[in-house]
Amino acid sequence: NQTLRANVEKSLKDYFGQLDGQSPSNLWGLVMAEVEKPLIEMVLRLTHRNQSKAAIILGISRGTLRKKMAIYGTK
Repeated sequence: NQTLRANVEKSLKDYFGQLDGQSPSNLWGLVMAEVEKPLIEMVLRLTHRNQSKAAIILGISRGTLRKKMAIYGTK
């Protein structure tokens, strides 16, 4: 049973291993997009699409949640 941190670390090691010596760019944006979208979708499912509850669980405002949903095409 691995922690979220351990899984992220393993995924990053795998990603860097696949770069074949190339230097990554916009790594922050890449990681945030890869994590944020499934996190938002999972919390919305957990709350039965209640945006107010989802925002509280995520620790962001409902407006920020709605903005991120629009960015990621989450309906």
